[in-house]
Amino acid sequence: MIDHRLQTLRVLRERGTVTAAAEALHLTPSTVSQQLRQLSRELGVDLLEAQGRRVRLTAAAHTVLRHADVLSAQWELARADLAGHRAGTAGHVRFCSVSSALAALVAPAAALLREEHPRLTVHMSEKESDDTAHLLLARHCDIAVVIPTGATPAPDDARFAQWPLLDEPQDLLVPAGHPLAARGTALLSDAAAEPWIGSPDRSDQHQLMLASCAAAGYAPRIAHEANEWFAVSALVARGFGVGLVPRLAPLPPEDQVVRVPLRGAVVPTRRIVACVRRGSDGQRPIARGLEALREAARNRG
Repeated sequence: MIDHRLQTLRVLRERGTVTAAAEALHLTPSTVSQQLRQLSRELGVDLLEAQGRRVRLTAAAHTVLRHADVLSAQWELARADLAGHRAGTAGHVRFCSVSSALAALVAPAAALLREEHPRLTVHMSEKESDDTAHLLLARHCDIAVVIPTGATPAPDDARFAQWPLLDEPQDLLVPAGHPLAARGTALLSDAAAEPWIGSPDRSDQHQLMLASCAAAGYAPRIAHEANEWFAVSALVARGFGVGLVPRLAPLPPEDQVVRVPLRGAVVPTRRIVACVRRGSDGQRPIARGLEALREAARNRG
């Protein structure tokens, strides 16, 4: 078994502070500090150094972490091999996902697992993409369904394995009766003069909107801000602005809004990705969960 103190050090690297690492691991900050002091003494090197009121990982700590990442991946593979000797056991798999993918992909995947593997326990939770790394590393989830951002694991991050599930276009959301509503399709540049509904707390969506409008030749004039899709829809329906919405995102049927598909050189699209701890996809419950996700994505396509 991998020394749990190495896992604590890995989470500290990800979260940045002892307090945040303790919160992710459901420990007290003093316990985290004590574990790392013990590990430092046993290894004979300093792992942390003070930086004002914070701590910083030393060069030796980064060396330890490189080996810890390899050990963790090998341990996941070992668990997968051992699972092969327990064929027929129930098992469990935990999903975390952004809201739209939870509704469109994870819930159908979980229903498929319930039908095909009734003894497999499934748990689902809605989480933002930026929480992915620490949730996986702290083993609070097994499969994360995310929208890649600057805060999610890079494709070459050795700690994780990732697979694209679906490329989801964005639609321009306008109120019923808007001139663009009757066109069938539109260019993103057609909305340059419109007031926009921004979603600053939904970082993946907000970054995509800003980058796409910039590529179309303008900076959107953000008149109002809303993060939940039903709130964005309500503001658009009442004429307070236009917005971008993922095609998978459900909207209240009573709102008088029109989704206008975009065409041309700039069609905002976000990629939905499944992410797991490297090596863990060999474990039967996680492998089944990934296959169910792929099936749900194929059905959406």
